[in-house]
Amino acid sequence: QVQLVEKGGGLVQAGGSLRLSCSASGLSFPNSGFGWFRQAPGAEREFGAAISGNGSRVFYADSVKGRFTISRDNAKNTVYLQMNSLKREDTGIYYCASLFAPWDLLYLTTAQAPSSYDYWGQGTQVTVSS
Repeated sequence: QVQLVEKGGGLVQAGGSLRLSCSASGLSFPNSGFGWFRQAPGAEREFGAAISGNGSRVFYADSVKGRFTISRDNAKNTVYLQMNSLKREDTGIYYCASLFAPWDLLYLTTAQAPSSYDYWGQGTQVTVSS
């Protein structure tokens, strides 16, 4: 079965950095796009970043643009989220999710919607302190 396993969360001071990873198995990795979503306590899950199957298309939420970078390593079946200049409002559980998006077939409206994704990881907690 499909498994997405996130790692790399933790406690960091504001202004610091973290690198999240999402290891995928049970799916065709090169044909899969991936998204990172964040869910703060009491809030809905919100889009952060997404990447297409060949990595040529990436999308970011305005709130993270310029600070976060999504990337993928198809040889390792792993997607990354490099988070720099972290703010308190970045606190939450970060989820990795996958959808069918081969080559560059991923569009912003699709990438932003949680309902577009077929599989989800269990999440990893990120806490940013002031």
